[in-house]
Amino acid sequence: MPGRLESKTAVITGASSGIGRAIAQRYLEEGARVVLFGRNRAGLEEVASAAPGRAHVVVGDVTRPDDLRRLAEEAGQRFGRIDIALPNAGIARVLPFAESTPEAMDEQFRINLFGAVETVRLLLPLFGETGGAVLFITTFLARVGLPGLAAYSASKAALGSFARTLAVELAPRGIRVNAIAPGPIETPLWGTVGLPPEVLAETARQVTQRLLPGRFGKPEDIAEAAVFLASDAARNIFGQEIVIDGGYTVG
Repeated sequence: MPGRLESKTAVITGASSGIGRAIAQRYLEEGARVVLFGRNRAGLEEVASAAPGRAHVVVGDVTRPDDLRRLAEEAGQRFGRIDIALPNAGIARVLPFAESTPEAMDEQFRINLFGAVETVRLLLPLFGETGGAVLFITTFLARVGLPGLAAYSASKAALGSFARTLAVELAPRGIRVNAIAPGPIETPLWGTVGLPPEVLAETARQVTQRLLPGRFGKPEDIAEAAVFLASDAARNIFGQEIVIDGGYTVG
């Protein structure tokens, strides 16, 4: 039985770990050709090894314009065109407002917003006449407030707004733009926010109390939605931000 993404080509950034890795693996399982981009070559090559001939590794950083231009060039050379752009690379830092200097804010906006936007801009010429899908990764934190995460949440909220506007602009080309807003997910990102282990554990306990399943989500939960939104089954979905947060924002 053909996979849901058979004959489609996707470019995924931040594909070596966490949500990006889970999405890349599911896309390959669903028959897609995938260009894997990130800074961790070993992680990227491990994902690519599961589908020889259908996966191509490009090592780089989304904050470096030359790396993104090389990503677009190699994607075009390897597969000719793309059908799906998924700029997943991002960072989260706990940053109290008193420490939210322009430089500290810039770090998160440069990766989470500008890196994602520039990735799509440079990949846009690779979309064919039949269109395709752009899928951004935002956050449930654009809907709720947690101390120290204003910069991160703002960068992702801006990305969600950008996605809605871009959906209108690219629709005439047959390119659907949507976003997924993950809630608390068990990924390496959770451990890199800059909190001491004991504070991180207490924060996780408090967050878990609001989750209807009583646990953090899995990267695979996001990957399943990413497959659907990139597939032809989602052909009439434009400019939406799908929240997958275990019910955190409804409690």
